[in-house]
Amino acid sequence: MSKRNIYMDHSATTPVREEVVEAMLPFYRELYGNPSSVHALGRTVRRAVEEAREKTALALGAEPTEIYFTAGGTESNNITLRGAAKKRGKPGHIITSSIEHHAVLDVCSELAAEGHRVTFLPVDHYGRVNVNQLQAAITPDTFMFSIMAANNEIGTLQPLAEIGEVAREHQILFHTDAVQLVGQLPIDLKSLNVDFLSLSAHKFNGPKGIGALYMRKGAKVTPLYCGGGQERKLRPGTENVPGIVGLSLALELAVAEIEEKRKRLEALRTKMIKGLLAISETILNGHPEERLPNNVNVSFKHIEGEAILLGLDLEGIAASSGSACSSGSLDPSHVLSAIGLDHPTAHGSIRFSLGRGNTKEDVDYLLQVVPRVVDKLRRISPTYHA
Repeated sequence: MSKRNIYMDHSATTPVREEVVEAMLPFYRELYGNPSSVHALGRTVRRAVEEAREKTALALGAEPTEIYFTAGGTESNNITLRGAAKKRGKPGHIITSSIEHHAVLDVCSELAAEGHRVTFLPVDHYGRVNVNQLQAAITPDTFMFSIMAANNEIGTLQPLAEIGEVAREHQILFHTDAVQLVGQLPIDLKSLNVDFLSLSAHKFNGPKGIGALYMRKGAKVTPLYCGGGQERKLRPGTENVPGIVGLSLALELAVAEIEEKRKRLEALRTKMIKGLLAISETILNGHPEERLPNNVNVSFKHIEGEAILLGLDLEGIAASSGSACSSGSLDPSHVLSAIGLDHPTAHGSIRFSLGRGNTKEDVDYLLQVVPRVVDKLRRISPTYHA
């Protein structure tokens, strides 16, 4: 079996499409003007930014005036949560989930330290929020829900439409971190009661360092920064024009092929899950059906995820671990703990995330390699007895 190079970490980031790179290049070369300048070059670049805004809005079912370009999902989340709290002007209550990305959890924790109350809702063993529990947590001073559209680790989809109905009924602002969802599944903001939505271009084959915030007409936050009138003063600073152009084209292309990509990736995902669960003492994390089409998260008992990753890397397979290892922490992922996994099982978790370039042959190769890597590690595991 010859070694292949297979990238299955698309939930971390994706390769930029060639046509996106080509569309960006002129704005590094001949169309380098500042979009705030009044001369012809500046006006040409300004038109490109506004055309990109229109394309982005169309892809999401929004209005151009509801789209604000940012540095990415993290900044969009901060602008929303901190900006809404700042506009409120007094302590209030925020409801979020226990499995949010740290770009939401850490902001909420800081807001709690500043006097706001934050409810971190539990999730079921699939990672889903219970809408009845959400409703029961509402208090007279609740001003914001922040519930992610799809979880970045286990791929579980949240019931956004039902949460939106509760938000509308109680006149509470609703923010969703949709960084993992946008470009993977259809979304129509005209029919979804979401006030704020965060997205990031590098998750759907666009460039890094550029994202967008959808802010429904009528919803308002206080800007976090001062210094200019760009993005209608919400996000001042000279615009990342090449990134904005790249984001809009990448999103347009992703949306155009979303159904074909969804069917193909769901078929690959199903094949992967079936093959991986054939390995003894392996469990699937996340909802079996209500999940992203490209996400497969499994736990291999009795072995460490980091060791599995190293074994896979030696075989040319790039994936990611369910452990919080970047800071040297021995704590397992907060997401896997929230769905009820014990620490040893959580530490044996791997996330495979598919992308538009993955093929059936990639999956076949992976299903040959993984059992071999797992078996090798289990043979030296002190807790495994075959």
